[in-house]
Amino acid sequence: MRTSLLGAALCLTAALSPASGQEYRPSFHPDMLKGPIAGRPNEVLVLGTPHLSQLPGNIGPEMVEPLLTRLTRWKPTAIANENMSGLLCFSLRAQGARQASSVESYCYDPTAAGTAAGLSVPAANGEIERRLANWPASPSPAERRRLALLFLAAGEPTSALVQWLRLPATERRAADGLTADLAAYLDKRVARKSEDSLIVAALAARLGLERVWGVDDQSSSGAPVDDKAYGAALTAAWDNPATKARIAQGNALSAGLGRPDGLLDLYRAYNAPAYGAEAYRSDWGAALNEPSPQAYGRQYVAYWETRNLRMVANIRAVLGWKPGTRLLAVVGASHKAYYEAYLNQMHDAKLVDAALVLK
Repeated sequence: MRTSLLGAALCLTAALSPASGQEYRPSFHPDMLKGPIAGRPNEVLVLGTPHLSQLPGNIGPEMVEPLLTRLTRWKPTAIANENMSGLLCFSLRAQGARQASSVESYCYDPTAAGTAAGLSVPAANGEIERRLANWPASPSPAERRRLALLFLAAGEPTSALVQWLRLPATERRAADGLTADLAAYLDKRVARKSEDSLIVAALAARLGLERVWGVDDQSSSGAPVDDKAYGAALTAAWDNPATKARIAQGNALSAGLGRPDGLLDLYRAYNAPAYGAEAYRSDWGAALNEPSPQAYGRQYVAYWETRNLRMVANIRAVLGWKPGTRLLAVVGASHKAYYEAYLNQMHDAKLVDAALVLK
């Protein structure tokens, strides 16, 4: 009897255990369990973008207009961009030297605005939430100027620019706590050659939105590395045919920017279905298999995946503020495929095809 029971147990264990060498696959697939049954779903349009500051020549509003027209037609109710939030930057500053490089490279300095408003970054964020919860349908210019100051004090300069753009040009002046230097800073950002100014803030103001959401996260800190050796390993990995093809494509698209719809054609190419796979072959796929003993490429891929997961987590949190949101996520084109792959795992996030919107 004991022998037969032992045999049965061993047989059951073998049946429940994966075969030797067989790769385990989870049986739970969130992407197949979409909702809600009732109510409007959350929709997310991921717009892959070049960093406009890196394109040749001037990028004026007339070049951006065909893109803005199509995005306006889609009517997003929230917009996210590739900036870190003021609260995240506040947290990184508290870590001192450990995150000093990320703070210097990616964070707006809210010190002057905080002094003018008499508020810390957390306090300014709290005040913004209180004001927007009771925001009038037709705020006065003074209210908008004050809100612009609060956004600057909160470490949210793109949202401050949205408020600035929603003011009549004659009302864009130093008042209601905004100093002359802060007003001049916002004036300068209006025409700044960046997707934050020319696309994100301009579109938010056109749509009547009050803010945008910074969802980037550069807080990932991996193991200490030899920067020179790390850079050399990745440079060698990136020297491949897929990279050369991407560079050639980028050069051709940049050369056509002066043509009618030249910038729009660039966005169409960067949001085409095949772009993500080509970027992977050029970049992370090559890095994943680079042969350095320190596995520098794998460390780089860990940073990249972690950053994108955190960015998508921030987007998912924004969708939770008001279920039924139509969110436009504007992000560097290399992030687009990862955004969409990770967002597709969310129960309450329906992806929208950018190619259809950009027709």
